[in-house]
Amino acid sequence: MIFSHLARPALMAARMAFALVALAVLSACSGAGGTASEDRAVLHTASGDYAFSIEIADDREERAKGLMFRTELKPDAGMLFDYGTEQLTSFWMQNTLIPLDMIFIGADGVVKNIHVNARPLDTTSIPSGVPVRFVLEIPGGRSPEIGLKVGDRMDHPRVVKP
Repeated sequence: MIFSHLARPALMAARMAFALVALAVLSACSGAGGTASEDRAVLHTASGDYAFSIEIADDREERAKGLMFRTELKPDAGMLFDYGTEQLTSFWMQNTLIPLDMIFIGADGVVKNIHVNARPLDTTSIPSGVPVRFVLEIPGGRSPEIGLKVGDRMDHPRVVKP
């Protein structure tokens, strides 16, 4: 009997600690601060909606590095480059080891231009052609696989809603 009386407060303390840790984890994952929802972009095409788990590159250093030196990229993964305002931009594949599709997107989320299968390590300039706020890089060949066309839309919390 004495043992069970001594164990009960310790058990209650352990349960409370577990509950607090679980609450902290759930809070961190729930999008507190608005960051958790930014790790997903959805492309809407005539053949359906396609979600991508993305990283954000929104400062000069992150945009300069991009997906360089990566040896793989999952089919539903990518990187969203955010320039803050619409502007002409240009990319190249120096130090990029995997083929990529580059999707040039306006501030309103409308796809303006698509470059399919940019060649690894190629230093040829790939221009946006028109002012864009975003460039979404996804694995090479995915754009035609999902039926993405100019005029389709991307949903993401940073897209300006009409």
